[in-house]
Amino acid sequence: MPDFAPGDRVHIASLGTGLVCEARNGGRYLVEIKGRTMVVPGSQLKAAEPERSMHRNRKKSAAPAPGRAHADGAASGSASLDLHGMTVDDTIDALDGFLNDACLDGRHEVRVIHGRGSGRLKAAVHKRLGQHASVRAFRLDPANPGVTIVSL
Repeated sequence: MPDFAPGDRVHIASLGTGLVCEARNGGRYLVEIKGRTMVVPGSQLKAAEPERSMHRNRKKSAAPAPGRAHADGAASGSASLDLHGMTVDDTIDALDGFLNDACLDGRHEVRVIHGRGSGRLKAAVHKRLGQHASVRAFRLDPANPGVTIVSL
């Protein structure tokens, strides 16, 4: 797996070509692609050909690191994220990482399990989903109000 530095152009098979904004621990990189910034494992990146035009506006932005969520499913990415027992801050970090991974895996729909409890996690999840550029729509699962279904 090659190492990339900030400013390197990289290609992600499922999304296209982007720009490395930051190298992180664990072989992960903060990459801006199609106007979105996401954390991507180095194993999903390939070096891209240099850009022809030198007049590109390079915007660097920070994205929260993925949290310590409990996720079920295959190693290629999970279709659901269980947030039980997390604080609101941990929830937001875990949700951002989970949504980034789901986009990289090419998923069109995922489930976020926040529980029913006091409603703080659900409110935080819905607020963040409304701000996230990758989210097209979200709704409560009619069969379980402790789960939100997210369309990407």
